[in-house]
Amino acid sequence: MTYRMAWVGCGRHAEQMLLPQLARHDVELVAVCDLNAEAAQRIGQRYGVAHVGTDLQALLAQPGIDVVGMAVGPTQHRDISIAALERGCHVFMEKPTGANVADALAIEAAASRANKTVGVGFMKRFATANRMAHNVVRSAEFGNVAGFYGEYMTAPTYFSGNVDYTGFYLHHCVHYMDLVRYFVAPVLHLTVFRNEIAAGKQLLHVHFGFANGAIGTVVMGTIQSRGTPMERLQIMGDHRRVEVNGVIEVNYFRDPPFKADDLEASLSDQVDTLSWKPNFTAAANEDFKGYNALFKAFFENLGGAANDLPTIADGVEAMRVMAAMLEGIASPGTCIAVKR
Repeated sequence: MTYRMAWVGCGRHAEQMLLPQLARHDVELVAVCDLNAEAAQRIGQRYGVAHVGTDLQALLAQPGIDVVGMAVGPTQHRDISIAALERGCHVFMEKPTGANVADALAIEAAASRANKTVGVGFMKRFATANRMAHNVVRSAEFGNVAGFYGEYMTAPTYFSGNVDYTGFYLHHCVHYMDLVRYFVAPVLHLTVFRNEIAAGKQLLHVHFGFANGAIGTVVMGTIQSRGTPMERLQIMGDHRRVEVNGVIEVNYFRDPPFKADDLEASLSDQVDTLSWKPNFTAAANEDFKGYNALFKAFFENLGGAANDLPTIADGVEAMRVMAAMLEGIASPGTCIAVKR
């Protein structure tokens, strides 16, 4: 099936990350809009879009639209997605699902009333290396997850004038509010420790307690250069762990014997470390960040396939964990329960 899709928000993220991967799927982009008319015209011309404008209502009035996609701001995600759902369209939205839990719940209620799907841009679930790690962790061989560790840093690029960390939390940290539960289990409670070394430059250590008894820590902050690798995962089980460096290298450590005293030692498929890196010289349009695979899951879900597409229900849960984290930032060292 070819889906007729309208898109709202033609900024750099949509132009460089989302729309090129969307174009790989069976989609007809029939309308775009942005408050910046020049940006909308540029995208419209590039993809041969019939309706280009700055008015949302005019976009939603276009006939035969199946899906509305968007990459705008948190409150705009709430308002535009609800308007699209009320028009009878499925929705794909970049994260976050609004500015707070109430926004996410409002979108979820609108999706339920319309009986439509809202896919959420938690593309880190679909980054190639993360996906491989997740498949290992979910295998019978790996067993129960005992611990999770993550690092996800950025630079203080969200601030102009007065320091406001809201953009950092909603556009950056929210990824890991989803990723921790995707790899481990629902989050029951968390504790935050914070070090602000200067205005706009903070470091957070967020400690998680999960429903399955596992524990975890995610280190996030705004004190590293975006020009360096800033992301790492480790998921630990009993004598097994998976580590992901960036989103382009996976190592699966198992339980090998010491080999220094064994002159016959070799490499064993059963116990030695398995490693993977992509071949960047291959002539293939791969997407290691996960946007293409995310869109694939979205459209397959619309077609009736059962998959682990992150939906508005996942968005609600991520915002609940985020709300607990923000409460923990205000009360450093205090154990905060995730409210449901």
